[in-house]
Amino acid sequence: MSAPEARARPGIRRIGGRDFDFERRIAVMAIVNRTPDSFYDRGATFALDAAVAQAERAIAEGADIIDVGGAKFAPGPPIPVGEEIDRVVPVVERLAGAGAAISVDTFHPAVARAALEAGASIINDTTGIHDPEMADVVAGHDAGIVVTHSLAAPRTVYPRPAYGDVVAEVRAFLAERVALALAHGVAPERIIVDPGHDLNKNTRHSLELTRRLGEIASLGHPTLVALSNKDFIGESLGREREDRLPGSLAAAVYCVMRGARIVRVHNVRETVDAMRMIEAIEGWREPAYLRHNMGEANP
Repeated sequence: MSAPEARARPGIRRIGGRDFDFERRIAVMAIVNRTPDSFYDRGATFALDAAVAQAERAIAEGADIIDVGGAKFAPGPPIPVGEEIDRVVPVVERLAGAGAAISVDTFHPAVARAALEAGASIINDTTGIHDPEMADVVAGHDAGIVVTHSLAAPRTVYPRPAYGDVVAEVRAFLAERVALALAHGVAPERIIVDPGHDLNKNTRHSLELTRRLGEIASLGHPTLVALSNKDFIGESLGREREDRLPGSLAAAVYCVMRGARIVRVHNVRETVDAMRMIEAIEGWREPAYLRHNMGEANP
């Protein structure tokens, strides 16, 4: 693989009762939002049955992890904790035993606790554990946590973000928040890091993070990238939200070649094929079948 020598080699990690060998496997995390205003599907999976159906379809298409969200990161009025719980917990309960690890995208410790008790095994905190109680909840349930870089207080505007060296600053932030998680008892093998593409970053920042992703992966924890259909892809290509799949796949492949091992996506089938193709090229998995030029007579 043409990744930097500094790329982390995290090996086998247990997530949601499943073993992932991140030396030879790229996990696909499917996004399921129970929000009326999600940036990509505009509320198409807000209804409970629609959210569950989308999750089941994603699992059938090869998703390894389902990430359920009840409140988006973008600025807006706060969602009451009780309402967020009512959005995510029924989905978690309905997906028990469905064949994928279940993650819940939240920055509220109370939501995390309810979700983990309902059967989730990962908390995806896009605020980088801004509330240390989150680490206590995760540690108490022996769960996994995604530690993501962002700067804004939850649901608030952060105008014109500026960095001296965006990659160095994101890496330092993640290292600090990982240390906090460890200090609160989260097991090191339960930690995942995410540089937070587009979260309080402009397009140039996100491109730089992508270009130098190996520096994030070198922290030594599995690196998740959430690139799917984001604005930095649209602005780079001049494409609207519904026409960003090719750019999303290109960015995901580029990140994997620099050490990412989990990709969080909307378009599951296409991404699964791209990730499995990388694995086949690298010799990490066998082809699904062999037919071409394998017989005495070939077309």
